[in-house]
Amino acid sequence: MQALLSIVAALMASLLLVFLAAPILRLVTEGGAAGLARLGSDAELRRSLLLTGLTATAATGLGVLGGTPLAWLLARKEFPGRAALSALLDLPLLIPHPVAGIALLLLLGRDSAVGGAALDLGLRIVGTPVGIIAAMLFVSAPLFVSGAREAFAKVDARYEGVARTLGDSPWRAFRRVTLPLASRGLLASAVVMWARAVSEFGAIVILTYNPKVVSVLSYDRFTSYGLQEALPVAAALALLALVPLTLLRALRTDDGRRKT
Repeated sequence: MQALLSIVAALMASLLLVFLAAPILRLVTEGGAAGLARLGSDAELRRSLLLTGLTATAATGLGVLGGTPLAWLLARKEFPGRAALSALLDLPLLIPHPVAGIALLLLLGRDSAVGGAALDLGLRIVGTPVGIIAAMLFVSAPLFVSGAREAFAKVDARYEGVARTLGDSPWRAFRRVTLPLASRGLLASAVVMWARAVSEFGAIVILTYNPKVVSVLSYDRFTSYGLQEALPVAAALALLALVPLTLLRALRTDDGRRKT
């Protein structure tokens, strides 16, 4: 019976692995070479890749700046409403991303209080890279906060207490003790956030169709010219996503070696 269960489990795992890996492998093998070749001749693709990378980096930077103290607070402090706050932070991960785009449009559109005030200050959000950053930040920042919260939770709070007894201020104890010990987890969380921001489509296409990030460009090529034109763009996006994932795996592998 045990052997039969092992065979069934191995079969199910193999089927799932094939289902997850086969479409990506097919996409990269079918369009990867053409996508790389297009980088030399397709200026719109190059602009989209650059825009995607820059806006995802900006969104990740904002997420790290705001999410790090929030993650530390959730990991270290007990306060009323903590569970509700955690649930609220996870909500953008659960709602359909076009719905997230509509919610952002209601908040940041030119007819809203925030969007109207920004326009009065000369800052247009919808239809600009600012809108892309806002959409990326909304859907991907919860991933950073969740990962950073786990990283801080793994650091023994007694280390901070020892630093405090030696005369460190709370900020100095955090900077000298907690932050270095949690840095690998924070970096891994930032990489995950960046990768999620790069792949976002639903919220961005509601808020900012133009200028086009790569995900929107691949959709635009598919609807305008068909599969063959969309294939190289989609493959280029898949190859771009491999960069942070490879870095993430390298970080985790190195972390595992350090523990052994």
